[in-house]
Amino acid sequence: MKKILVTVLCSLFALSLTGCGTKTSDVDPIAQYGCDVLNVYNWGEYVGENVIGNFERQYNVKVNYSLFDSNEVMYTKLLGGNEYDILVPSDYMIERLVEENLLQPIDWNLITNKENLYDGIMGAAFDPENTYSAPYFWGSVGIVYNKNNVDPSDVEKEGFNVLKNSKYANRVYMYDSERDSFMIALKALGYSMNTENMDEINEAYNWLLELDKNVNPAYVTDEVIDSMVNGEKDLAVVYSGDAAYILSENEDMDYYMPETGTNIWVDAMVIPANSKCPALAHEFINFVLTDDASYDNSSTVGYASSNKNVLEEMTAEGGEFDGNPAYLPRTDGPNDEFFKHNEAMKKVLSDLWIKVKNQ
Repeated sequence: MKKILVTVLCSLFALSLTGCGTKTSDVDPIAQYGCDVLNVYNWGEYVGENVIGNFERQYNVKVNYSLFDSNEVMYTKLLGGNEYDILVPSDYMIERLVEENLLQPIDWNLITNKENLYDGIMGAAFDPENTYSAPYFWGSVGIVYNKNNVDPSDVEKEGFNVLKNSKYANRVYMYDSERDSFMIALKALGYSMNTENMDEINEAYNWLLELDKNVNPAYVTDEVIDSMVNGEKDLAVVYSGDAAYILSENEDMDYYMPETGTNIWVDAMVIPANSKCPALAHEFINFVLTDDASYDNSSTVGYASSNKNVLEEMTAEGGEFDGNPAYLPRTDGPNDEFFKHNEAMKKVLSDLWIKVKNQ
């Protein structure tokens, strides 16, 4: 998931900051960790302004920080022999990496900041014991809508079905993504977004065909963010962190998570099985989970932190996301789900999605 970058000044979250000018350490990383270079592979625009530099100074190391724009690109690079020490994949991809023995367990005894982690996203189905993953960011998929042009009662009553309400024809953005689009259709119909039942899949396919015919949505990716900030359309499917930014920039917009359920996702830090610097990788995970680094990350990127203290600070009265319903999604929705890894169904949905857009 590519995210929007929100430029901010250094965090004032703590009395003693690691965020604005950490002093260079005199530690000998070769002696202590067996290496002095850490290879990190993360999403684009997905880290605080000072996190990498502060880590380098505090541990006297160099971070090779490279970017990917999809879980599948990251997976291909890993299989191709590229060596990394930290990856930040999404939930379903973590499940796949575990299945294929491509990750090593995290030694939680080395993660002294584990108590900072938000309980609501721990122990998720893709890694029930958090054996392999430490949450980084998390969020949901929901509907951003213009309160002046869309009846809020339509959104609350119809949920995702409001997207194919002909009343809003030519005023809807959909993600150009088979995974997200079929999730929406399946949830609107009351089915699991991980279903393998072809009758349910075909019903969702017909739902998407009807939406395309009745509403003529624009299929978009990242451009939906600026477009909704500018009020160019009235309804959009948006990731929660991007929605939080849209709401902060345009007071006419609101965010809704349908009661029929939606996708809750987690991007988490993992250590590849072939990492040559696992000790330093653990230090990086521990560093990212500090209050200061977590605050820098979340205030810069705009997504919900995995750090409970930062969540509280961000949503407190006067906080950056005070009163913003998109920043902190629910975690107790009985119909919400994580995506599961299923290569066979991915191919089925991809083929059907091409048909939807070509009808």
